[in-house]
Amino acid sequence: MEDLKYPIGKFKKPEMISAETKKEWIEVIRLLPEKLEKAVERLTEDQLETTYRPFGWTIRQVIHHVADSHMNSFIRFKLALTEDDPAVKMYKEDKWAELPDVLAVDPVFSLQLLKGLHARWVHLLEGLTEEEFKRGFYHPEWKAVIPLDVTLALYAWHSEHHLAHVTNLIKRMGWG
Repeated sequence: MEDLKYPIGKFKKPEMISAETKKEWIEVIRLLPEKLEKAVERLTEDQLETTYRPFGWTIRQVIHHVADSHMNSFIRFKLALTEDDPAVKMYKEDKWAELPDVLAVDPVFSLQLLKGLHARWVHLLEGLTEEEFKRGFYHPEWKAVIPLDVTLALYAWHSEHHLAHVTNLIKRMGWG
């Protein structure tokens, strides 16, 4: 069950972050919308309603969750770049995943949103200085200031984590 929940393993905060690793993580963020769209382009409505693990989200919910989560992260980046260690607002991902826009709306809208969002996010990320990557935001749940370079690592992982949920399910079900 743990392999289904964390197909690429749990996120591990990197001990060292180089310019090269940041470039690699930015590339993951750049490519996610295209990879996710390609993974689901031939899926039927019934397949979109399939959960990637028992008691997990459907593919539809995963796609909408990624858009919701990445919008929040983009805003957190902008807050951290324009304010001193701003406290960020938490949100209940599980409850967001049950709202009507997630349960009934075609995931194509979140895929379109991700294309534009990631294009802007990548442009922002590629323009950041080393000093700006050290800026951060206060995470009330973790009770710590999280630097943007660590957040970049987290969201590169988050991108690959949810892409693996989708692609692994497609492979297991023989849909691809």
